[in-house]
Amino acid sequence: MTPHDRLLDMLATRSARRGNFTLASGRQSTLYVDARLTTMSPDGLATIGPLALAAIADKGWRPDSVGGLTLGADPVSYAIAHASALAGAPVRAFTVRKEAKTHGTGKLIEGPYHEGDAVVVIEDVITTGGSALKAIAALRAAGARILGVLAVVDREEGGREAISAEGVEAIALATASEIVRRMPA
Repeated sequence: MTPHDRLLDMLATRSARRGNFTLASGRQSTLYVDARLTTMSPDGLATIGPLALAAIADKGWRPDSVGGLTLGADPVSYAIAHASALAGAPVRAFTVRKEAKTHGTGKLIEGPYHEGDAVVVIEDVITTGGSALKAIAALRAAGARILGVLAVVDREEGGREAISAEGVEAIALATASEIVRRMPA
């Protein structure tokens, strides 16, 4: 089984549910994908890290660091950073807070991000693209050079197109239609 097939199977059996749901975007859907049930599991992390690192390399992106809006992007970013260290070409991971801290240093971006970094913005699930766009805005304000967006799942509901409209390419390791085809009946 390929790593992509393994990821699709994990997402279909652990993360995807049918029913009536209100998504973070406010949209209604009969499919819910809680990617964290996969991205926070040991085998999910072990699969996603190298798979995402390969997808980044396939695009020709050479990031200094990866990260996105907390909480969905966090485990994916850390898996990529770990896989990059094992591959001998370390990429740092960071987290973008939803709001700047009101104490301490007041940071919006946490971790070893450096001004001027070439970054790949990470998402767990793209629906409208809103979370990725919020992370992109914060990173641009902090001097980042955005190479692209990598998501674990694209719900295929216009998010990639919204990100593209901001001049940033978005790719995904899996799509909702691929996951639905593998879901148990």
